[in-house]
Amino acid sequence: MAPHIRTAALGALMVSYPALTASAFSATDSLAAPSTHDRLPEKEQIQKTIGSTKVIFINGDDSSRPSRDSVESLLQNFYVNQFRHFQNPRSPYFMFMSKDANLAMGIGGVIRMRGLFDWNGAIPVKGFAPYFIPVPSDPTERRRIWATPAGTSIYYTILGRGGFLKDFMGYVEGNFDGYDGVGFKLKKAYFIMGDWTVGYATSTFADPSAEPPTIDDAGPNGDISRTTVLVRYMHTFRDRWTVAGSVEFPSSQIDADGVDTKKCDDYVPDLSAMAQYQWDDGVSHVRLSALLRWMAYRDLRTSVNHTVPGWGVQLSATAKIIPDLSLYLLSNVGQGHGSFTGDLSDGSYDLIGDPQSPGRMYAPTSVALTFGAKYNFRPNIYACLALAEQRYLPKHTPEGTAYKYGLYGAVNLFWEITPRIRVGAEYLAGKRMNFDGSHGNANRIDALFQLDF
Repeated sequence: MAPHIRTAALGALMVSYPALTASAFSATDSLAAPSTHDRLPEKEQIQKTIGSTKVIFINGDDSSRPSRDSVESLLQNFYVNQFRHFQNPRSPYFMFMSKDANLAMGIGGVIRMRGLFDWNGAIPVKGFAPYFIPVPSDPTERRRIWATPAGTSIYYTILGRGGFLKDFMGYVEGNFDGYDGVGFKLKKAYFIMGDWTVGYATSTFADPSAEPPTIDDAGPNGDISRTTVLVRYMHTFRDRWTVAGSVEFPSSQIDADGVDTKKCDDYVPDLSAMAQYQWDDGVSHVRLSALLRWMAYRDLRTSVNHTVPGWGVQLSATAKIIPDLSLYLLSNVGQGHGSFTGDLSDGSYDLIGDPQSPGRMYAPTSVALTFGAKYNFRPNIYACLALAEQRYLPKHTPEGTAYKYGLYGAVNLFWEITPRIRVGAEYLAGKRMNFDGSHGNANRIDALFQLDF
């Protein structure tokens, strides 16, 4: 099975059957102890989570159970995902499997509760985004305490192998972080067959696993984050090299004023690609990603439509320096890719008006850098640091109150009480700078309780 399929594949598994003629056992009943190579903290935690999984074989008995290796590889492949994020759901507590281990399906979820306290400038959104720091500060909104279940999710997966589809997987996930922070909305819905992915999934231009872990759901403002409908081809060679390319449906954010310019419907798909080298059984990697896109607008002065190209390049990495220390890096630059980035995705920065040529628009430049570190005091207790900056670099000087750059900092501590219960606390600091020199600061403390099932 291709590595990325065998991934998230086994997403979440729990189905109700009319009759439960099945044999069940805990994964620890038959799975081997982790090897020396698996003593890395990340590997130990995965092994413990797998060990807590209850496997139910439908219409099976002890004599017809699949081999230990077959079950173990199926569960471990849930974590072998080139686009897996720290906050993604863990493997399911219950897993229903056919007696020949060729089909598995089920449902699982995450209960995630965050408590937040802002001071020295409250941010009016649940994600700690420097873009939203008030400038100037409002004295009536300097402090705020609140809590949110946003990020709580439910997911369903069906995984199979054999037949004309060979290896295949369907995955659907929804989050309760829509309207008013509790509305239900679709987060992912995709189908994988062999090296092909079709559906609503993470953009190939992103690298979520290179983002340092945070409790804050927005994460560092220098990251690339986009979920879109796409068709992707991805292949891994000799367990070291992975290459991928995708055609992605566009959604541009254009700052047309409706007087001199007007946004046209998107009609050219985005193109994304990446090449990656990985080691430490996928725990460490270096990736180079690229984006090419086209955005259209209408010059209302001349009644002519124009198409402007945009592009982006990202270098990202996560590396295990010693068994207990990991480093993270994300750096990207581009023109017209603002809607893919952290802070700039909250505005309309893919195309902006050119004040020197009324009726014309161009793709502005932006750059971002994220650095992070994670240290494990024990396999289940670890601290993380995240530092990021996003800069907006148009060729002209915008009005004074326009966003110029944002700074983001986070330090946190996590405790995995059990393989399926995580708690944590975090301190965040941010700054927004405008072109006229005015700026605002914000501070936040947040806490997390999370249950995966």
